[in-house]
Amino acid sequence: MIDRTPHGREPAGRDIKPILNTNGLALSHELLRELKKAGLWGLTLHIDSKQNRPKWKNKSEVEHNDLRLEYAEMIAEVGDLSCSFNSTVFEDTLQYVPDLVEWAGKHIDIVNVMVFIACQAGMVGGDLEYYLAGDEIEMDTVYSTTELGRYDIQSTEVLAAVQERFPDFQPCAYLNGTERPDSFKWLLTGRIGTKERIFGYVGPKFMELAQTTYHFRHGRYPAYANPRTLRRGRSMMLLSPLDRGVAGAAGSWLRTLLTRPRKALGRVHLQSIMMIQPVDVLPDGRQNMCDSCPDMTVWQDRLVWSCRLEEPLEYGDFLRTRRRESPAGDVH
Repeated sequence: MIDRTPHGREPAGRDIKPILNTNGLALSHELLRELKKAGLWGLTLHIDSKQNRPKWKNKSEVEHNDLRLEYAEMIAEVGDLSCSFNSTVFEDTLQYVPDLVEWAGKHIDIVNVMVFIACQAGMVGGDLEYYLAGDEIEMDTVYSTTELGRYDIQSTEVLAAVQERFPDFQPCAYLNGTERPDSFKWLLTGRIGTKERIFGYVGPKFMELAQTTYHFRHGRYPAYANPRTLRRGRSMMLLSPLDRGVAGAAGSWLRTLLTRPRKALGRVHLQSIMMIQPVDVLPDGRQNMCDSCPDMTVWQDRLVWSCRLEEPLEYGDFLRTRRRESPAGDVH
């Protein structure tokens, strides 16, 4: 369950947090104010250089940061709305992920979450057979892909690209796969800092304490923290005795306060950086999904994977896959 919305923004008595996932093309200040009045909690905007947006064609991934900033400032002006960005990571844009991480840090006051989705087209492939209730079907109307290089990018590759530039960057929590428990389907990093400097990264104990304490008080786990909560970075440093990562951030903040006070006296924020690896099909045809996926949605009174909603919409249920056998009887 997801916690209730405060500040008088509870929509129609529902115990939910409405989050709008959008490309942002129709957003305006007026529309945002109306959505907030109706109970909107936050927005997740998908922006990357492969979208061929009007006026942004042939712009690089880094150049798209100007567009991201436009939306972040618009959301901040309306106020009290969570602001998140998604970006699909392709083979030729993997090199720019550290630049986007750096950009997000410089705008930690208005960008709450940055998500990198590793390019995976696991459900697309000439060697796959598709089945629905035991019957083989032709699945050519739901998923498609173009030649964009590799489509099996791993979350760990995205992490490695960031750590090459920022060696201290360290995830504090993860979700494993349903078929491969040793796979990292979600990698979550929480960092504490100001617009001037990142002081450090929270550790696993911080995340465990945050989730467990909230669940003890409210009977549900938190998701999409209110921006007001994320502005309490200095208060979070009080957990230093319980979490090594927070202790490191607190120590860095104190040293900065003594040597370069201007970089330490600004408001301290908590920001999340996420790497997600969508469905990947294993060599035997099993589909490795995100265990306990937080992005489930409701379809015909069922919880379903939002990333694969096209399948039940088109065929009435999710498809099973298997690798096509070669003439020699081998499975490829």
